[in-house]
Amino acid sequence: MRVFLLSALMGATGLSAAAGDVALLIANENYDNGSDIRAADDLLDAEDALEAAGFEVLTGEDVSTTELRGLVEELQQKADGSGRVIIAVSGHFASSNSGSWIFGSDADAPSRLSAGAQGVALEALVGVAGLSPGQAVVLLGTEEREFALGSGLQAGIKAPEAEQGVTIVTGDASEIAAFIQGELLADGQSIVASLSRAADLTGSGFLAPLIPFMGGTPAVPVELEDPNSAERAFWTATQGINSAAGYQGYLNTYPDGLFAQEARRAIERIEQEPAKLAEAGEDALNLSRDARRQVQRNLTLLDYDPKGIDGIFGRGSRAAITKFQQANGLPATGFVTRGMMDRLSVQAERRNAELEAEAERRRVELERQDRAYWQETGALGDEAGLRAYIERYPDGVFADIAAVRLKPFEDARREAAAAQDRADWDAAVSVDTGAAYEGYLQANPEGAFVAQAKARISELKFANQNKAALDAAQRNEERLGMSAGTRRLMEDRLEKLGLEPGPADGVFDDKTRRAIRRYQEARRLQVTGYLNQATVVRLLADSVLR
Repeated sequence: MRVFLLSALMGATGLSAAAGDVALLIANENYDNGSDIRAADDLLDAEDALEAAGFEVLTGEDVSTTELRGLVEELQQKADGSGRVIIAVSGHFASSNSGSWIFGSDADAPSRLSAGAQGVALEALVGVAGLSPGQAVVLLGTEEREFALGSGLQAGIKAPEAEQGVTIVTGDASEIAAFIQGELLADGQSIVASLSRAADLTGSGFLAPLIPFMGGTPAVPVELEDPNSAERAFWTATQGINSAAGYQGYLNTYPDGLFAQEARRAIERIEQEPAKLAEAGEDALNLSRDARRQVQRNLTLLDYDPKGIDGIFGRGSRAAITKFQQANGLPATGFVTRGMMDRLSVQAERRNAELEAEAERRRVELERQDRAYWQETGALGDEAGLRAYIERYPDGVFADIAAVRLKPFEDARREAAAAQDRADWDAAVSVDTGAAYEGYLQANPEGAFVAQAKARISELKFANQNKAALDAAQRNEERLGMSAGTRRLMEDRLEKLGLEPGPADGVFDDKTRRAIRRYQEARRLQVTGYLNQATVVRLLADSVLR
């Protein structure tokens, strides 16, 4: 074990921070391809407390692997050894015999071989922290949540060997968040003392019971066994980040360093890799999240499914981009270029115009058939005709009118029905199950409500037979996570199309569901009455593309 000799002279009490104090908070709660970490975003609540203590704070929420790597690079540039370093990361971790990784929100079933491409090695975080020996702490928070892993990896954290003077704290994400805001920043208190009051957290590495982490002047190493320890820590972090920019940052700091030749070879290797070059070209576009969503919408319109429209280019988006590039004779890198985006936009706009024209033709034809059938049935005004119309067109143009005109027939039947018949019917309606209506039919084979009972039994059987599909459609709509504003936008779009969804209040009632079904039927989408990605894309396409 390498050893520090730390200054025994601590400054006066009082919560204070050095000029170079810096903190990094990464809260990856929502993963594209795994269960969410419920308490991960609690970390961000510590930002105000850290800033009040004088730290410069870098934060990232639900960041992709690329964004995660960029934040670690930025921290490496700021951690110059002049002050304290706090690195707190919550999310999905996995480990193997050779190390551990924290994964970006876009990670998809990483294996031992792909872990470095889908996450950042914990050794990189510890390496950055090692630039400020004696005054650095790395906190790792997670939860036992499902996350698919490839071969060679298992879920959980294998705490890396600490650099000189680095404390590592592991535990539940919520406990880590509370520890930062409370015990860690307590004035005049060592990390050892802080951990003694946090029974569910585990500390390792540099644990000095008599040296406060906050309060007065930070502890400064005055004698090191290894005079190159700062450079070695910087190199460890650079290897964990494994990017051309990271290696160049090392060379800028240590142009003639111990690992300069290795850094130059790494840069040359990365720059020669076509995929890396393509990735660098996409990065240079500096696409906003909305621009990425637009690419995903356009791909969806052209039937290249990106597995979500969230502005994050994960595995599904990369596969869809690659298929588009292959179909158009472009280099199949999986990364976008400005020229590819322009071509994609033109094709998507043309396809949307074709789909809308087709949908309009189908809508007109469906409405023509609807109106013709109404003239043959419901328009005649008799009960049989009205019921025949509603049975064929429950969401039809005249469905509401038919329901109103049927009511007098039902009221008259109720008045004429025997008291026991009415009571049996009311009881069946209150229970509203197939068995209840079958019971009514058995008790009243010639009853006044036989037709309604049989119709309701048919409806319930249909709902039961299609329950799995309808439940799945409802869950898919819920996964869209639409805000009230987005739901109102959907209702407004349906209203402008003449589909009568009811008031634009963000509440999807029976009228809204009927309007959605009409829209889906006209566009040959799956008719469920619930929104899914394909329906939303089609609803928004006009306003997006024109």
